[in-house]
Amino acid sequence: MELPSRAPQDYQCPICFGFAGDTSPATLIRPSDVVYKDELVTVLINSFFMGKNAGHVIVVPNEHFENLYVLPPAVGHRVFDVAKKMALTLKRAYNCDGIKLMQNNEPAADQHAFHFHLHVYPRYDNDGFNSILPADKRLAEPAERAEYAQKLKAAL
Repeated sequence: MELPSRAPQDYQCPICFGFAGDTSPATLIRPSDVVYKDELVTVLINSFFMGKNAGHVIVVPNEHFENLYVLPPAVGHRVFDVAKKMALTLKRAYNCDGIKLMQNNEPAADQHAFHFHLHVYPRYDNDGFNSILPADKRLAEPAERAEYAQKLKAAL
């Protein structure tokens, strides 16, 4: 079953712009956000920080796939292999109490960047993460994100 794209008409992917090295307002991605990269996926410090869970990462296919529905199995396997690696890395680097994975498909599920990506969040006992409202997230400055990226690179 092939599903239609749910991206807005004339959608220009900010993740693809970032991967191309563009640092214009068309993307929030900066080269210093990159934690890990291989032939299939890249791991980035997410541009938005949530509550007490700063420095979470996204695992993103290097090739553009809108969502889980069209993600090739080999790429999906690599995404989850790298997500596991990053989960263990976050545990070492941030001394967090747990890890949360989150992935959204289509606007009804809160997908806002129409390029498949898997969030890997550090979680802490009583961190209140599940009560954070979308309005409570904040755009972290590139220099702040770079500090978290360096911490994770050192722990890899």
